[in-house]
Amino acid sequence: MIQAPKGTKDVYGEEMRLWHYIENEIRAITQAYGYTEIRTPIFEHTDLFVRGVGDTTDIVQKEMYTFLDKAGRSLSLRPEGTAGAARAYVERGMHNHPQPTRLYYAGPNFRYENTQLGRYRQHSQFGVEVFGAYTPATEAEVISLGHTLISRLKVENVNLHINSIGCTVCRPIYHAKLKEYLASKLENLCGTCRERFDKNPLRILDCKTPNCQTLLTEAPLVLDTLDEECRTHFEELQLLLTRMGINFIVDPKAVRGIDYYTRTVFEFIAPGYTVIGGGRYDGLIGEVGGQPTGGVGFGMGIERLVLRLQEQANAPITATGPTLFIGHADPEGARKAHELVYNLRQAGIYAESDITGRSVKAQMKYANKVLAQFTTILGQDELTGNTANVKNMQTGEQTAVSLDRLLDFLK
Repeated sequence: MIQAPKGTKDVYGEEMRLWHYIENEIRAITQAYGYTEIRTPIFEHTDLFVRGVGDTTDIVQKEMYTFLDKAGRSLSLRPEGTAGAARAYVERGMHNHPQPTRLYYAGPNFRYENTQLGRYRQHSQFGVEVFGAYTPATEAEVISLGHTLISRLKVENVNLHINSIGCTVCRPIYHAKLKEYLASKLENLCGTCRERFDKNPLRILDCKTPNCQTLLTEAPLVLDTLDEECRTHFEELQLLLTRMGINFIVDPKAVRGIDYYTRTVFEFIAPGYTVIGGGRYDGLIGEVGGQPTGGVGFGMGIERLVLRLQEQANAPITATGPTLFIGHADPEGARKAHELVYNLRQAGIYAESDITGRSVKAQMKYANKVLAQFTTILGQDELTGNTANVKNMQTGEQTAVSLDRLLDFLK
């Protein structure tokens, strides 16, 4: 038997209904916030991710699915959504539109990494991006959108962590202090952190290795080296979130795992994993060929959110069956049933009739299993009188309904 590749999964049935529920909430909330959808290619030129995501990141160094096309060009499957959205912003001239530009997307990303619960090599991500704004109100808006989604979906035990990692002016000062602190501990760091020491020491704070975390216990804090502009920016963000009634935790060790972030980074964290992660990236548009432009965004793994909702006792979705199942006792009854089902479906009513040749008894068993709200059976008497007894499957009540008025009855 041919099986699905490692790190992929099929989504169907009850889980698919939960996906639809989440996607519908995403569309409703992004519409209320004034965000429009963008769909970027699943593969891009590899250089986009090297320049945009960063050549020191695990994504670029270890996780991308990269290949040569027939013309010898290096292409990579999309590992995350922000770089492609930034490329589209520049290439499509969105900077010429009234600013800021508010975009959202939902689609598959690909990373070759160890599979875990809720983490797949092909995973779906919902993300938002705002281009063309530098104020802390931009972060507040993006964070509030994520908060609204988590609240609307009733995701439990989620805490918002925020931090500022400084800018190109003050971050080198922090890098120097962090490297000075770690110099005597370098041999005890893991291999990945030793590689990061020279290229991007800030990323060492993101290491999940217990020994490295122990060595970082007394490390200097980036918040202590912020310049006046970055400090004021971060303080204003906190004031805005407080005015919105959004609780947060200032977490000096939150840094995120992608190189393009500047100033604000944030994570919505549930026990065991991050639900939403994002921040500000004022240098990204310049990296992909545009003029310097402010940017803020976040990404959310839909599989992890689905898993979180499934773990909760108050999962928001229950199975829904046909509004009406029309059974039939003979060939002419079957023909009429299929006609009526077609007309009801045209009117937007979820209706079914048997297409497998089951007996009447088996048809009713099926209707019960698929949780039909109403059922009826068509035979010679019903066809002659143009009337059927429609049964409410919850109460057992039966109502005589003209076959010409089934739609009116079900509305």
